[in-house]
Amino acid sequence: MEPLSSTIHAANHALIEEGNAEAIPDYFAADYVAHLTGQDLAGGHKLIRGMLDLYQRAFPHPEVEVEILVEGTDRVSWQRTIRAKQEGAFKGFPASGRDIVWRDVVTSHFRDGLIAEEWVISDLAEQLLLSRKK
Repeated sequence: MEPLSSTIHAANHALIEEGNAEAIPDYFAADYVAHLTGQDLAGGHKLIRGMLDLYQRAFPHPEVEVEILVEGTDRVSWQRTIRAKQEGAFKGFPASGRDIVWRDVVTSHFRDGLIAEEWVISDLAEQLLLSRKK
């Protein structure tokens, strides 16, 4: 069996860099849940597809760098740095045409070889605010 970190790298490449929403079931459980600051989002593959679409419209050509922090038997803690030009509106932030760099720190919980649950902290909103001041 491949290390869980391989799944993290492959999922980021297929979904974020390539925008391949058809690959969602290859990496995520059907009942996937995301835990964000102050909210839990259930919705499985539909949730992931919606988030992926939202990000692709705002940041259509992202570059992702993944760093594995800790890997256990059923969890991986990792950080990704995403670089992209904001070409579309994103959650109330109008398209700026500027390059944005943000980081997400994620802990992914696996079940049966698929990501079933994630805890995510992101500084994207802060970076979008800072880009307006330049």
